[in-house]
Amino acid sequence: MQDLDAILGSASERIDGASSLEDLDAVESELLGRRSYINQQRRGLGKLDPADRPAAGARLQQAADQLQGLIDGRRRVLERQAADRLLADDLVDVTVPRRPVRQGRSHLITQTIDEISDIFTAIGYQIADGPEAETAWHNFDALNTPWWHPSRLESDTMYLDYGDPEDEILLRTQTSTVQARVMESQPPPVYVLAPGRCYRTDTIDATHLPVFHQFEGLAVAEGITFADLKGTLAYFARQYFGPERTIRLLPHFFPFTEPSAEMHVSCFACDGSGCRVCGNNGWIELLGCGMVDPNVFEAVGYDPSDVTGFAFGGGIERVAQVRHGIHDMRHLIDNDLRVNEQFV
Repeated sequence: MQDLDAILGSASERIDGASSLEDLDAVESELLGRRSYINQQRRGLGKLDPADRPAAGARLQQAADQLQGLIDGRRRVLERQAADRLLADDLVDVTVPRRPVRQGRSHLITQTIDEISDIFTAIGYQIADGPEAETAWHNFDALNTPWWHPSRLESDTMYLDYGDPEDEILLRTQTSTVQARVMESQPPPVYVLAPGRCYRTDTIDATHLPVFHQFEGLAVAEGITFADLKGTLAYFARQYFGPERTIRLLPHFFPFTEPSAEMHVSCFACDGSGCRVCGNNGWIELLGCGMVDPNVFEAVGYDPSDVTGFAFGGGIERVAQVRHGIHDMRHLIDNDLRVNEQFV
């Protein structure tokens, strides 16, 4: 057993010298593995005299237990050190300033929709919404647009190959469809604003887009007059373009209103003296409006002898262009952050 005593004498130093768990595994394999001295001696116990075997076996087991104890103790130390290093590597200094996150902004169209909605909800209007894939009934018939009207042609309107062909499903050309649906679903009085996306077969240029946005307003109750319409639109113009703005209403024609008018607002850039923004005439054409045609009331189940109302509608892109001096509508759909960053 002299070799065993020598192994035990040097084992402690070798085990303590293992600087990693991998090094310790190598030492353990050498001292207690299949080819270790202790296992070789165990395999040779059968060659000893039967009287010497118990003492030799006990001595080998005592040595193995002693080595295993030293190895297990060192392993605990190395595992604790590894855990400490892991914690140190993952330590987060909460006092270090974080990397700045770039602040996003709402698109100018979204900003305009929100601002117009706030202006009208402040005087009691409710925001209404409806489907963008509409029936021809809600888009045309309920709004007093006859079957022969040019806007119903495929050259102007995008029809969908969906459902029953007699339903004529299309992408709405105006958010006035929401007004028809609101009146179908509730009795008067009605005060709603319907902003949303619309579609027409327009070629993209400086003043047209095939996908654009509108806001449509509707007020229906007893005793509403054209004077109420003019006062409402004057309020909107002052709130959106500035307190000094005035409006004028010029006669026009729309199928769903009678009488109808175009609303012009005094130029905010030149105060009416004439400039490039207003085309040197002091006025900017902004939207269409008028008193709701009795045929529209009858189509949705209202009695035109009991109620009157007015409607108005304009393009979101249009009012945004006018206010911010944007001369090309295509800038509003360009994938260019520099456009958005101008409007905070």
